[in-house]
Amino acid sequence: MAHHLSFFKISRVHAAAALCMASCTCAWAQQNPNEITITDKLPARVSGFGDVPAQALPFSTTIITRATLQDLGAQRVSDALRLDASVSDSYNSPAYWDILSVRGFTLDNRYNYRREGLPISAETMIPMDNKERIELLKGTSGIQAGTSSPGGLVNYVVKRAPTNAEQTIRNITLSYGPGNNRLVAADLGGRFGERAEFGYRFNLAHEDLNPYIRNTQGQRDLVALALDWRLKPGTVVEFEFEQSHREQIGINGYSLLGGKLPSPVDPRVNLTRQSWSQPGVFDAMTGSVRIRQALDSGWRWTTQYGGQRLKTDDRLVFGYGCASPADFTQYCANGNFALYDFRSNNERRLSDSLESEVSGELEMMGLKHHLTAGVLRQRQLDRLPTYQAYAPILQTGHVSSPFNSTPNPDFSTVNTNRSEYATELNLKNRVEVSDRTSVWAGLRHVMFNRSSSRNDPNDPNSMRYLDHVSAPWLGMSTKLSGALAYASYGHGVENFVVPNSSGTYWVNAGQQLGVGKSRQSEIGLRTLNAQMPVQWHASLFQIARPLAYDDGNGSRLLDGKQTHQGLDVGAHLLSAQWKLGSQIQWMQAKISDVTQTSGVVGTTPLNVPKFVLRGMAEYRYASLPGLRSGLRVSHEGQRQVLENGSVQLPAWTTVDATAHYDKKFNGLASTWSLAIDNLADTRYWRESPKQFGHYYLYPGAPRTLRASVQFRL
Repeated sequence: MAHHLSFFKISRVHAAAALCMASCTCAWAQQNPNEITITDKLPARVSGFGDVPAQALPFSTTIITRATLQDLGAQRVSDALRLDASVSDSYNSPAYWDILSVRGFTLDNRYNYRREGLPISAETMIPMDNKERIELLKGTSGIQAGTSSPGGLVNYVVKRAPTNAEQTIRNITLSYGPGNNRLVAADLGGRFGERAEFGYRFNLAHEDLNPYIRNTQGQRDLVALALDWRLKPGTVVEFEFEQSHREQIGINGYSLLGGKLPSPVDPRVNLTRQSWSQPGVFDAMTGSVRIRQALDSGWRWTTQYGGQRLKTDDRLVFGYGCASPADFTQYCANGNFALYDFRSNNERRLSDSLESEVSGELEMMGLKHHLTAGVLRQRQLDRLPTYQAYAPILQTGHVSSPFNSTPNPDFSTVNTNRSEYATELNLKNRVEVSDRTSVWAGLRHVMFNRSSSRNDPNDPNSMRYLDHVSAPWLGMSTKLSGALAYASYGHGVENFVVPNSSGTYWVNAGQQLGVGKSRQSEIGLRTLNAQMPVQWHASLFQIARPLAYDDGNGSRLLDGKQTHQGLDVGAHLLSAQWKLGSQIQWMQAKISDVTQTSGVVGTTPLNVPKFVLRGMAEYRYASLPGLRSGLRVSHEGQRQVLENGSVQLPAWTTVDATAHYDKKFNGLASTWSLAIDNLADTRYWRESPKQFGHYYLYPGAPRTLRASVQFRL
């Protein structure tokens, strides 16, 4: 095991790819898989089944296209995926990396995100300016990921060079809002060479950040380049990288006041902002190299390398608990809360992966088999500074009264480093039993070597975990009259680790708790013909996973089971002038089989809404070609704040308005957009996560305006 996992330390391919990286300095989100539009010639990487249309797959997916990303003005993945009823926030701070839940399970930022189909860490701010689309696989993701939480899998697909030699891309985008944010971005692409064998796509963006939350200024930058070389017929070499920088003053959440839910607050207040506050800084260098080769008899071979280098200065004036009387789960009844000076500078996270796949068709026993076999080797290294500052501040804060405090940058809290090396073998097969029926099967075998070590030379508390595990998956689909009926069942593999927060809450901070298996079953029915004016889908799902919870005595335990059962229904109507769509998710979540702590069995998981609705209506004006306007509605039902159910977060509803106008001026094509979010300026609590043993509350955004224009030269 140790020998083959040393691959990344000696591989010439890895070294060459790293050197290569260093040297190259629709108006509605497609909720229904039947509406998916693939905008390039590459397969939909999120499915793992090549060129099979998403509406023919035996599981649920959502794809947010480039046109929708542009209409939304999406600057982070939560902006895009908020259009899906299965997605909600999960300790999703406005100035921090996205933390989302899918089907009620929080996605693991270390394991549940892909970029160009390869594993990345999402413990950073990922820009959207160079993304072609966002793909979401819902449910147990063992079919595509060796290790991940069971909610789903997010894949970023980057913009590539146009495939048509006659097409050139010269787009300039200017945007204002929300708040006083100001963005300028360029998107350039084309082909060159004697046979147009070379292609390029170049993206550049700068944004001055001054959002609706006061005293939260910052800035961000992006440079991205994608190249391809059609070396010979059937052989394509692709290379791309992006380098991003973002710095912004952080934002702290609110909390319960002495066990009671306060009235919604002014969301424009940065609760813990002080004159000495320092911004969080997120630097990222990410890229990939891919070779695609056509083989005989229609077989294809693909090999790709992906690398990521992250540097983070994680800093926040942190509000946490009540000092007197001591209660570090919520704020004081009078609105006071304890303050901490949190600083963890120069955090380094490194990810590398190398994948090789071969796919094609075989005739066996009179049946056609669509086979894919692959191997993936990867490593993830977290190299944090020896010490972070998490030091109490003498003064206290207050939720409604201005306060001043003095910094206390006492770097004495020990960090924990983590290392993971893994090798994954996968085999997938789609068998055409008849013209109408297919059987789908997959198996992913994972061999891993994980370790964690506290950066304390006197007490390193090193732990190593070596094991191997298999994640099978099985599905069946059959074509009915204009519809597809399907069923699927699969396993996922999840790594449970206590968060790195020693000395503040967990006595076993950074500890590896082990590996657990999640299980999902899903049955569904959806329209099959994507050209039909009415599209619809309906699915029933159940996901069960091992439960990791806090025992109330400073330890996190792996004990029991968390089960989510739900219904996902959506419909979409497209006519000459109208576009209408709606999606709902109803879900029942329960905890069971807990043996080490009383009072947990039968409770409902926190921060999980039972009912979510997303809807939209858009109208194209025949009297003024190019003009369309619309409304979007979002509703999230009641959710539980405390384990005993005594405090519930009320349901909330927002309505957004949009208008887009496509117009040519003297031959110059342009798109003008205006959006008003939260039209009624509703004040509400958006979510209620429990994080680091503390009950937090995040207010929803107020009414905001965004205006943008894109010129296509």
